[in-house]
Amino acid sequence: MRFRASDVATATGGTLFGPDVELDGVSFDSRVLSPGQLFVAIVADRDGHEFINGALAHGAGAYLTQREPGSGTAVVVADTAAALMQLARWGRSRLDARVVGVTGSVGKTSVKDLARAALSAGLRTSANEKSFNNEQGLPVTILNSPDDTQALVLEMGMRGIGEIARLCSVGRPDIGVVTRVAEAHTELLGGIDGVARAKSELIAALPAAGVAVLNADDPRVVAMAGVAGCAVLTYGRSAQADVRIEDLVLDDLARPSFMLRSPWGAQHVRLAVSGEHMATNAAAALAVAGVCGVDLGAAGAALSEARLSPWRMEIVRNANGAVMINDAYNANPASMRAAIETLSALSVPGRRVAVLGVMAELADPVREHADIARLLSERGIELIAVGTDLYGVPARDDALAVLQSLASADAVLIKGSRVAGLDRLAALVVGE
Repeated sequence: MRFRASDVATATGGTLFGPDVELDGVSFDSRVLSPGQLFVAIVADRDGHEFINGALAHGAGAYLTQREPGSGTAVVVADTAAALMQLARWGRSRLDARVVGVTGSVGKTSVKDLARAALSAGLRTSANEKSFNNEQGLPVTILNSPDDTQALVLEMGMRGIGEIARLCSVGRPDIGVVTRVAEAHTELLGGIDGVARAKSELIAALPAAGVAVLNADDPRVVAMAGVAGCAVLTYGRSAQADVRIEDLVLDDLARPSFMLRSPWGAQHVRLAVSGEHMATNAAAALAVAGVCGVDLGAAGAALSEARLSPWRMEIVRNANGAVMINDAYNANPASMRAAIETLSALSVPGRRVAVLGVMAELADPVREHADIARLLSERGIELIAVGTDLYGVPARDDALAVLQSLASADAVLIKGSRVAGLDRLAALVVGE
């Protein structure tokens, strides 16, 4: 999105210092900033003001600061994080696009990725990169969208009540997708009902002309129809779903194929990503495409080649040819169960191993970790715990050696919450 430094000052109530330069998008990370972008000096774990000179050296056209300006073009505001949200609210008003909000305890990034692919079959589409779904990532997504964007997919994360409502006040979604309500952030929200209440803020924010797209297989999500002031469309495997999955089968790498029945007709869908649960995510994406008028056949064909963001159900192999499911981005009990079932469904004759880190921010971590250990035992899967003893077995420090020793007949899952850092372990296995 192109704008001028004076537009930034007007939108944020800030003061412009220096030439009124033209800008193209924003960044709060000087390492990946593109020439001509506005650099936003966010004060968080590290103070972004320390990187202003580096951003200018990398070609930043101007910077947003809450301190005395130095060289170059600057817009001075009281609070850069709040100003970024204000600027994104202004930017959203300039877009003539259908905006899709996506949230849920699990699957929201995958649905965002699949919806971007499905919508791109007929519309110029933008979406969050990776999981940039918070009060920094969402405004950056809006402001980095091309001016001619026709569909914008906004993943929305939260760790407390009111956070999704704030994101909706900026993104103003026309369509809202809720994937599932599960045991995630329950420690912060007082249990799963608190999670449901927080996620429902997306549906409550939709306009009367909007559409709520709800998972028919999750009673807590279906119940959100009660706060919708707009049309409701359901998806899933339930016989009552408006967009319905039928005849689902998995191939040797647990990649789903299925028939989708919808208000826009029937379509056979074959996915390039693994996991039975990905069929439901794909149904959500195709429901969004249908609502936006994209041809169902073209959208389904796009999903046959769609890939997910890094560290989400990635299928790679170690040097010996063992199949490795790298799902190390994050973990909660629901996503852990889905990944374990995928590991169990792989057609391999040898060992199945799960290398697991902690699942963080749970209201009852002892019970939830014990339940996962029990599921692994039932499926005949070896458990290697890394950095935690909550699974009921001692943590091991030889996980890398075990992973490197697996043979071509074997398969392994690597998964844990972000704090476990298992993405680094997965990278070592494949030599990255």
